[in-house]
Amino acid sequence: MHINALCQLYHLATYVSGLGLEDLKTCERMFSKSNALASTLRYASVFHRQQLIATYFEHNDEYEVYPSLGNFLHNNYKQVLNILSDGKINLKKLMQDIHIADESVFERWLQEERDYLHGLRSEPEHETLQMEYWQKLVNLAASQNNLDSARSIWASATPASASFSVADATATRRMETARRHTLELYEKDLTTVQELENKLDIVHRWVPEDPEWQNAGRMVAKRRYQRALDTLEGLVVARIFELTKMNRSGTGYKLRKHIAKALQTRSAAICTALDRYNTAALALTPPRRTLKWDEVIEYAFLADFDLLRDAREDVSERPWATPASRQAMDLYFKMCRAQEEIVRLNIEIRRLVTYIRDEDHYLCACEAQMMPLEPALAYQIGARRLARGRANGHLLQCLTDIAELPRFSSCILPGESSKSSPGDSASTPHVQVLSHIRMHHAARQSPIIPSRLDALETLQELEDEEEDSETVEEVAQALHDVLRVSAD
Repeated sequence: MHINALCQLYHLATYVSGLGLEDLKTCERMFSKSNALASTLRYASVFHRQQLIATYFEHNDEYEVYPSLGNFLHNNYKQVLNILSDGKINLKKLMQDIHIADESVFERWLQEERDYLHGLRSEPEHETLQMEYWQKLVNLAASQNNLDSARSIWASATPASASFSVADATATRRMETARRHTLELYEKDLTTVQELENKLDIVHRWVPEDPEWQNAGRMVAKRRYQRALDTLEGLVVARIFELTKMNRSGTGYKLRKHIAKALQTRSAAICTALDRYNTAALALTPPRRTLKWDEVIEYAFLADFDLLRDAREDVSERPWATPASRQAMDLYFKMCRAQEEIVRLNIEIRRLVTYIRDEDHYLCACEAQMMPLEPALAYQIGARRLARGRANGHLLQCLTDIAELPRFSSCILPGESSKSSPGDSASTPHVQVLSHIRMHHAARQSPIIPSRLDALETLQELEDEEEDSETVEEVAQALHDVLRVSAD
C-alpha cells in the first residue's frame, strides 16, 4: 500500500506545481451528468446513439457551460482570495508552534518523505534470505522434535508388548508411516536450511543464543506487523469507498441497503484486523503504537497508514511525521496552488473578455456581408448573435463583479487574440456563397422570404426581434461599462 502513497506524493494535485486548485474531476462530473442519456439511448441504433450524444454535449456546451463561465470564474476568484487570506494567518501560527522560520523547509520535507517511502518499496535481498533462513531453522527444530517423538514411540513398541492381533498390526503400520513421514519432513527442512546456508555463506548454523538469530527474529516480527497493517489499511480504505458511494446522489435504495450490510461486515473484519495489528505491534522491540477503533475509522488517506510503517528507523522521529507538521505542510502547498490559480484566473478572465468582443464583431461582420447575398442565412447569423448576446450580458456582469473584488490583481480590458486563422473569432470574415446554394436560391425565387423582414410572419416575432435587439444593445453597453471600470 505504501507504493500508492508514494504515487500520491508525486501526483496528488496539491503537490503538482502549476496545477492550481484543479481537482481533476471535470471528466468524472461530465460523464456522471451524461448518465441520464442511458435510458434514452438503450434501444437506439448506432447512428442515432452517436447523434444524440453529440447533440447532448453541443447543447450542454452552448446553454450550460458557456453561460456559467462567469459564475465559475467569480466563485474561484473568491475562493482563492479566502484561502490566501486565511492561510497566511494560520500558516504563520502553525510555523510558530512547530518552531519553523523558513517556508522552504516544507519542500525539503516533501522530498524526505518521498525518499523514505522509496526505501519501503522492497526489502533488501540479504535481509529476506536471513528471515527465510531463520524461519526454516524454526521449522527444522520443530521437525526434529516431531522426529524424536516418533522415534521414541517406535522404540517403545517391542515384541514383548505386542499382542499380534489385527488391531496391533494396524497400529504398528500407522506408527511406521508416521515415523517415515516425519523423517521425510525433517530431511526436507534440513535440505532447505543447507541451501540457504550456502547462499548466505554461513559456516556455523545459528542457534537461539546467537545475535544473528535474534536480529532475524526481530525482522520477522516486524514483517508480520507490516502485513497486519496492510490488511487493516485495505479494509479501512474499502470502507471509505463504500461510504462515499452510499452518500453519493443517484444511489438507489436497494444499493444503499446492500452497502449498509457490507459496511456491517466490513466493520467486524476491521475489528479482527485491528486486534491482529495491535498484537503484532506489541510483539515488536520496542513495542509500536497501538490503534483504537475511533482513530482508525477517521483515517482518510493512505499516507496516514504509511507513517505507521517502520523499516529500519523510527519514522515518528522525523519532523514531517507529526500531525502539526503535516497540517502546516498541506496548508503551505495549498497556498502555493492558490497563488498559481490566481495567475491562471487572471489570464482566463482576459481571454473571455477578448473572446466576447471578437466574436460579436465577427458575427456582426458576417451578417452584414451575407445580407445582400443570402438574407435567410444572414437572419440565422443574426439569431446566433442575439442568442450569444443574452449569455454575454450575464458573463460581463460577473466579470464586473470580479473587477470590484477588494484584492483583484488584474484588469478586464480585452487583449489581442493570437488565433486569427479563417473561422476564428479574431479573424476578418470573407463571406462566400457556394455556387450550388446560389443556384438553389435562384431556382426557388418566392415572395415568401424575399428579405429578412419578410421572414417574420407574425407581430409576436417582430416584438421578439425587437427585444433581442434591445438585449444586444444592453450587452454592448455592459461591455462599454466593463471597459470603463477597467480603465479607471
